[in-house]
Amino acid sequence: MTSAKLPEQCETMIEVRAGVDQVDRELVALLVRRFGYMDAAARIKTDRNAVRDEARKAEVLGNVARAAEAAGLEPERLRAVWNELVEQSIAYEAVEWDRARADR
Repeated sequence: MTSAKLPEQCETMIEVRAGVDQVDRELVALLVRRFGYMDAAARIKTDRNAVRDEARKAEVLGNVARAAEAAGLEPERLRAVWNELVEQSIAYEAVEWDRARADR
């Protein structure tokens, strides 16, 4: 597979879409890795109530907002995306926490 053009090099919508598709594949790979950390958290945490950690959620969202701003992106837009990602991560971790203990 050839690498997609950088956004500033695109001249057609086909090129733009190829670039978006490539980034989406890269994001999926990164999300698989991120959810692997949720598996680890589910294994390590001894208390199911620790699965939802609002202080950590706020820290993650703050980190993302600062990184977005530093990159010249709208912080609130990325904060909204990450809020959903964190909520899905929490839900996934809760299921994995329950599954790990059901197997014992």
